[in-house]
Amino acid sequence: MRKLSFFDRIVYFLNVTLAVTLLLTCLASYISVKTFLPLGFLSLFFPITFILNIPFILYWVYRQKKIYLVSLAAVLISYFLFGSFYKLGSTDVSIADKNLSIMTFNTRDFRFKGWAKSELTGNEIINFIRDQDPDIVCFQEFNRRGMRRLREYPFFYITPYKSEKSTQAILSKYPIVSSGSLKFPNTANNAIYADIKYEGDTIRIYNLHLQSYQIIPSRIKNIGRATRAYEKMIKTFELQEEQVEIFNKHRKESQFKTIVCADLNSTPFSNVYRKAKGEMYDTFDEKGSGFGKTFDLKLVPFRIDFIFADKTMEIMTHQNFDLRLSDHYPVMSSIRL
Repeated sequence: MRKLSFFDRIVYFLNVTLAVTLLLTCLASYISVKTFLPLGFLSLFFPITFILNIPFILYWVYRQKKIYLVSLAAVLISYFLFGSFYKLGSTDVSIADKNLSIMTFNTRDFRFKGWAKSELTGNEIINFIRDQDPDIVCFQEFNRRGMRRLREYPFFYITPYKSEKSTQAILSKYPIVSSGSLKFPNTANNAIYADIKYEGDTIRIYNLHLQSYQIIPSRIKNIGRATRAYEKMIKTFELQEEQVEIFNKHRKESQFKTIVCADLNSTPFSNVYRKAKGEMYDTFDEKGSGFGKTFDLKLVPFRIDFIFADKTMEIMTHQNFDLRLSDHYPVMSSIRL
């Protein structure tokens, strides 16, 4: 430190702060927000803290200082021990006929006006589903009018009309023998499930939509709005943990092989993700590539939409689509039972 210039000392201080923050962020998956609330916030910013550590490595290597090991160690520990931020995977996504293909997609009620400014957004989503032709589709924030166009799926379960929950749907080419809904209290979010007959077996498909933050970052322009956003986030963390506990209790009572399609509204570095995934495969971890971004938030590659599968199954492919017809991106996987 004595040999560092004043500027380098400032850089060093920022470097250590970010490296420690990155490691603390990794702990978020093992600690409930009820125990230590700040870790809930940190879990959302893992991609940012991870990426910001890289310039420090390059800077100290250029300066020929061993201080680069501080951020390098934090990056390596977070990547290899806490995983699934970036995958060096195969780009081969061909789907064999003998595999079950399944897609999850939060369509924002087919009315997204962000990237997709066309009034024909709903039609484009329908055409995309037809082009990809998955065996099963799980929609969050679904528009019921889409069923009129998706005749390829004769079997389906949709959030009942009488429900006050946001509309979710499970569409299938295979028969649904039973179905139901998990009613999360004090929220419009919920989970539905369908038991599907497939090749002489029955598999349970969950469509899980955890509590949304309902925050638009660009609108936080003063202390008052920032305070309200903070309060919303605290409430969201608490509801998400409550909801995943309800889901896990229901899942444990099932006797069937299970696949979970989920918009968790939470990153892979959160306690909520760890509990929702449980002992299942995350298809991105097995066959994904790149950042696996599923949510549109400027340049930050957030992954909050997932497909989980029992470890009795084999993950054959995983694909993230750069399709800007919603604020979420669709995800599809093929699975061999």
